[in-house]
Amino acid sequence: MPNDARYLARLDDDELKAALGAWRARAPRGGVLALVPEAERSCIERLQRAAREAELGLAGAVFPALVLDDRFVSEGAWLFFFDEMPFVVLEDAPPALEAQADTAERLSSALRPHLGGEEPRTLVLFCDALNPSVATLLDELYLRLADRVSYAGANAGSETFQPIPCLFDGSRVAGASVLAVLLRRRDSAAIAHGYPVPERLTTATSTVGNRILQIDWRPAFDVYRELASAQYGVSIDRESFYANAVHFPFGIVRANGVILVRIPVALEDDGSLFCIGEVPASSVLTLLEAPTLDSANTVQSLLEQLAASGPSLEAEDLLLFYCAGRRLHLGIDAACREIDDLRARSRARRVAGALSLGEIGASARWDYPLFHNAALVALRCSPR
Repeated sequence: MPNDARYLARLDDDELKAALGAWRARAPRGGVLALVPEAERSCIERLQRAAREAELGLAGAVFPALVLDDRFVSEGAWLFFFDEMPFVVLEDAPPALEAQADTAERLSSALRPHLGGEEPRTLVLFCDALNPSVATLLDELYLRLADRVSYAGANAGSETFQPIPCLFDGSRVAGASVLAVLLRRRDSAAIAHGYPVPERLTTATSTVGNRILQIDWRPAFDVYRELASAQYGVSIDRESFYANAVHFPFGIVRANGVILVRIPVALEDDGSLFCIGEVPASSVLTLLEAPTLDSANTVQSLLEQLAASGPSLEAEDLLLFYCAGRRLHLGIDAACREIDDLRARSRARRVAGALSLGEIGASARWDYPLFHNAALVALRCSPR
């Protein structure tokens, strides 16, 4: 894990040169993982130049905003310093469903030579949020790497869901890609969303990737609006869909009881719904409601998972990815309170992270990696 984390409020040449030069003096083989807010993405070239001049490795991702303790900020950058730069690969990742196997093969081929011996590893993946097939990419990666690593990560990009180059290393800035960072510590990501499971269940009878065509053999939107009315007393039509959909996501109910949240983001003329993340055909679905989201239970679940992976967080920083859709659900003030509750109850030194557009983690230690919406992902981040 990183040896130190530093938030730079300014990204001018002098600030970057001073920060990276000081780290180079301490760790000649070191490197940096940078989290950059969308408003500052023009500074990436400056960051790359500073890393080259300091002879430090570099990798990073662009997010809608950053998490700084108990608030969200849109300026500056988080820099996570490593005494020894981890292995990093930035790989093209076309969004088509059928392309995920090829992407996984290229990634796994690059990673395998660095997985020798018994040293534990965590694979942190940053994916372009415009890839609708991240869950399939995780499936394909697990087929090749299995539990030789634990998995964590988040989707990067713009909250407008317009394409931007959002992943970078020391020389490239790319969109439609995936950035893999192989850490020298094996901690499963703590991940939770806090949605309870309503009693009424349906079936996604026809889907293509992240598009739901039919639910219970009827147009998906017809069933969606009926469920919203019957379960929550909310009237949703085509005009109000975009204002309401983020507050009433689908939940995919897995056999082990785990709920995968899928936020619908687009409505087609034929009544089909596009979601963030794939919805496999014959998935058992339920309609969730943001106001029933249990924030206290979410924080408690994260704390229990973190406690299982190591000692107290009191002397450590906490790396956190917080879903942008969840922030829309709760509102900024409630989202900030949730993060502050996590910081206070974990007794972490700081909370450092970003507002994400989809989250990657496992439901149990060493378990299968899953793609989530509306979740929090937390990892330990050791200070120096």
